[in-house]
Parts: sequence; structure tokens; C-alpha cells
Amino acid sequence: MPGDLNGDVPGDVNGDGELTVRDPISAPDADGTPRRTTRRFPLFTKDTARPEGGGRAAPGDAPAPARQWPILAVLIVVALGLLLTALDLFRVGTILIGVALLAGAVMRWALPGVGMLAVRSRFTDIATYGVLGLAIVLLALMAQPNPWLVIPFLKGALHFSVSG
Repeated sequence: MPGDLNGDVPGDVNGDGELTVRDPISAPDADGTPRRTTRRFPLFTKDTARPEGGGRAAPGDAPAPARQWPILAVLIVVALGLLLTALDLFRVGTILIGVALLAGAVMRWALPGVGMLAVRSRFTDIATYGVLGLAIVLLALMAQPNPWLVIPFLKGALHFSVSG
């Protein structure tokens, strides 16, 4: 029975044998049967939308590494930074990791398709990669002993928070 609780919408079959929908807020499903749409979120998600810019970074006939070169470039630089950190070059390795994230933010901003480097919306990805990359670089530059970057007011804030 149309219009009952299973989600069907009132409709009629016209002279051509096609179903006409009388309810203005109904839409046909994949089989063409009209179903009442709702503004509620579904209980179970069946699929997700690809983030904008999440398409291939190279043509589809290219091998997989070529299609995903942006994420591979970031991961290779991060791996190199981790290797340098493990080889007791802490400051240089962590700066390299931060620079890799900043490069990921720049690629996400400048390139139309970045493959798997696109995780969320373009703005969120750029903000996340940029803030984390900048924080890692700044913390690496300020690491003790013998920091390469000294910010005078931070020393006073640290002593105030520790001693106070």
C-alpha cells in the first residue's frame, strides 16, 4: 500500500505505464521506485563522497605509484626524516618531517588532484598539514640544547609556569 510506514510514496501509474509521483518531497531510488526522502542521517553509512581533489594525480593508465605521487613524495621525505632522527640527527630529521607536511599543504593547495593526500575538504587538509608542519618545524628549531631559534617571551613564560 503506497504511503504506509515502509517509506513508499503515494503514486499512480499513468496511461503510458510510468509511475507518477504525487508527493513533492519524494525521489526515485535506483530501481526507479519513488521513496520518501528524509533529512535524517542514515543509521548506517553505505558510501562516502571522495574529498574534493581526491582524484588521481596522473592518468588512470599510469602505474599506481605514478597516480599517487603526492602522498608518496610526502611519505618518502617523512621516512628520510625519521631515518635521520634515528641516526642521531634529531633536529635535522624533525625539521625534514615538518617540511614534508608543509609541502603536503602546498601540494593540496596548488594541485587539482592529489590522490590519497586528499583526506578531508581542501581547507581542512591545508590547515591540518600546515599547522602541524609549522609546529614541528618551530619545535625542532627551539629544541634544547643549543636552540637554533630563541623566542625571548617563551623563556619567561616557561619559567613563570614552572616556578609559579
